[in-house]
Amino acid sequence: MDTPETDNRPKVECCPSPTQYSLYKDEYDIIVVIDVLRATSAICAAFENGVEKIIPVSTIEEAQTYQKQGYLVAAERGGEVVEGFSFGNSPFSYMKDEVKGATIVLSTTNGTKTINTAKGTGCVVIGSLNNLEALSQWLQEQKKNILCLCSGWKEKLNLEDTICAGAIIDQLLATGLFRSSEDSSIAAKYLYLSARNNYFGYLKSSSHRRRLKRLNLNKDIKYCLTPNLTKVIPYLVGDTLMLMEN
Repeated sequence: MDTPETDNRPKVECCPSPTQYSLYKDEYDIIVVIDVLRATSAICAAFENGVEKIIPVSTIEEAQTYQKQGYLVAAERGGEVVEGFSFGNSPFSYMKDEVKGATIVLSTTNGTKTINTAKGTGCVVIGSLNNLEALSQWLQEQKKNILCLCSGWKEKLNLEDTICAGAIIDQLLATGLFRSSEDSSIAAKYLYLSARNNYFGYLKSSSHRRRLKRLNLNKDIKYCLTPNLTKVIPYLVGDTLMLMEN
């Protein structure tokens, strides 16, 4: 039997918060950024519906700079659209004809900051429950060390991102081609196994779901917690997210 020291299979692990990323970043070839409610779900919806490129920026000031240059810019903070911007990170904002073929600049509370945290340290791809099966299949084929980087909420752990990471980890471990040893990954996997038959019920009391529900965003919640709505895999090229060609 292989020990951790002699097992040469690639690793798949979970980093539960961007604040811990520095502890992991040098060991992984592929970083899967996850922000289920709602940034990475919205990004997948955007590419599914014909958006050409997305530029993720961390601050409102950066977003405003792009806006002054004539870009189509979306910004969200605390679950709400930032004043002065026409839309935020609702997946349904990206299902309109006006965004087809467009380059969109996006700034969100958690997700875009996490994307930029991961930038430059490996191949950065976008993960959500919406593209779970397609992404897991692609990751399996790469046979490289993979880190699921959860955006969390304001740099703290949240349930939905951890569960999504656990789903990816569970699917890859089931192939027998990967290994995992971090306690955070074991916890994520078992959270997923507990939640997989009823995401809505399991996450009913999660902090961010309650936050979005107060903002009457139940439609967004239902969309973001529905697995396998799309097969798109967005990935980062320089400063820009693009659609990976199958």
